[in-house]
Amino acid sequence: MGLADNPQMEDYSLRYTPAAFRKWSPWMVFLSCLVGISAMAGYALDAAFVDAFGFENSLIGFGVAAVVTLPLTLVIAFAIARKHVDIDLLTRGSGFGYLGSTLTSLVYATYTLIFLAYEGAIMAQAVTALTQLDIHISYVVVSAVMIPLTLYGMSFSAKFQAWTWPIWIALIGLALGTAATAPDAGHNMTHPATVSPAGLAGLTVLAVFTIAAAQLSLATQVGEQGDYLRLMPDPTAKNKGRWRLAVIMGGPGFALFAVGIFFASTLLVGYASTKVGPDQVGVPVDLFTTVYERLTGNHTVALILAGLLVLLSQIKINIMNTYSGSLSWSNFFSRLLHRHPGRAAWVFLQVGLSLVLMEIDIFSHIVEVLAWYSNVGVAWIAAMVADLVINKRWLKLAPPDLVFHRAHLYNVNPVGFGSMIVAGAVSMVAYYGAFGATAAALSPFIALVVAIVLPPIVALATKGRWYIARESVLPENDGELPCAVCGGDYDVTDMATCPFHDGTICSLCCSTEGACKDACKPSAWRPPKGATPLGMPKFAPAEEKPAPELEVA
Repeated sequence: MGLADNPQMEDYSLRYTPAAFRKWSPWMVFLSCLVGISAMAGYALDAAFVDAFGFENSLIGFGVAAVVTLPLTLVIAFAIARKHVDIDLLTRGSGFGYLGSTLTSLVYATYTLIFLAYEGAIMAQAVTALTQLDIHISYVVVSAVMIPLTLYGMSFSAKFQAWTWPIWIALIGLALGTAATAPDAGHNMTHPATVSPAGLAGLTVLAVFTIAAAQLSLATQVGEQGDYLRLMPDPTAKNKGRWRLAVIMGGPGFALFAVGIFFASTLLVGYASTKVGPDQVGVPVDLFTTVYERLTGNHTVALILAGLLVLLSQIKINIMNTYSGSLSWSNFFSRLLHRHPGRAAWVFLQVGLSLVLMEIDIFSHIVEVLAWYSNVGVAWIAAMVADLVINKRWLKLAPPDLVFHRAHLYNVNPVGFGSMIVAGAVSMVAYYGAFGATAAALSPFIALVVAIVLPPIVALATKGRWYIARESVLPENDGELPCAVCGGDYDVTDMATCPFHDGTICSLCCSTEGACKDACKPSAWRPPKGATPLGMPKFAPAEEKPAPELEVA
């Protein structure tokens, strides 16, 4: 059995997730999404922000970022949970087109890679502290560990995340309790001894928005949450309340948790800053060792507790980073190479690239990396939300249903893809100082505004003709259809009619078919003459052969 044929490894990557596979409860899916709060990146980043800009600026900056990212991620989280597709398939049908979303797969893959490497570096620091291994060897060790832990996808991840939460909560609770009961804990939290002179300058608008701009990169985190939210069961009258709560807290709730993590981390940093210098405060294993030493009175015991917490935290979050990265690389390369060796195969690429980033010391440059990345990530997310809400719901400029099949889409839709390119380009020009220092600091907000405003303008100008290239005549009731290429039976939602193979074809085989040259569409790049306002040629459905008789699952 190949990797792509192993359902435990594959998790229906690159395709619609059928109800038969979505066997986890909303609670279990939520617990898998919640893993983001265990990341030690938050503690390291918060220490860096507070040291550079002070507590007050950092707190307000985090709050501004949360207010901006909440509505964006709320829309995407519910769309993913209801449609049961990952963020790449959602992007295809949200104004980007089949090949247009290839670029966003790369953007998303880069996000998961950045944090896999950053979190991996933190994990390696703990390994080195515990074993005295050279840090570069520790990078190799932590990279190798992630491969077997991620190969089996959600089947392993859900169990691991659920079983390890009690241990993690106990360890983090001990640390927070220890720091909170230290003398002058509140004062040290808001006035850490390690803060730089610039951080003592007081509240400034520019500092607040500089922090918020870097934090906007976390809007892309909804893609990782979505890789689990797509596995949500269908909402029912019985589970509707729990279902909605799980989606809200498992998706956009991450922005709220980030604010909570900020308070927790500044409490810890405040205490540690009275004992060690800024370099150690910014390294999680040193930070927690300092805190646990107050509790235990013994450096060795404190180091073991800190090492256990950091290693457990980083394994939990890097399972998500590796898993989501493997999905995004699968999406990216399946369209470029017309091959899909299996999601698990891309785990090796994701881990290998993260090792390279660790070796070139991404840990020391993460703030600058995130500030740069925010411009692109926010442009993508905002363009999607504008299409899903403004174009599809409010102005009816786009088809209301999500269409993600290669067989049904134009290669590039200028509505989302064009808007993202323009928004990203303008914000990057601003980032590099073309419009002054203030605009440079606020460049991700420029990307946000442009990416929200442009999609309805472009959709109106193109009259929605670039959304749907054709339609398939398929049974409307639920069930499965056979794929003429791989021979598997898949949910009718995942299928399209294929004149090249003279039958129905699953979305994955359609993506990896390189010989057909888009034979099913009169034009893959632009609407032909006679296209309706929604882009579908009037003659396409009538000319196709009837779909095979539905085989009920």
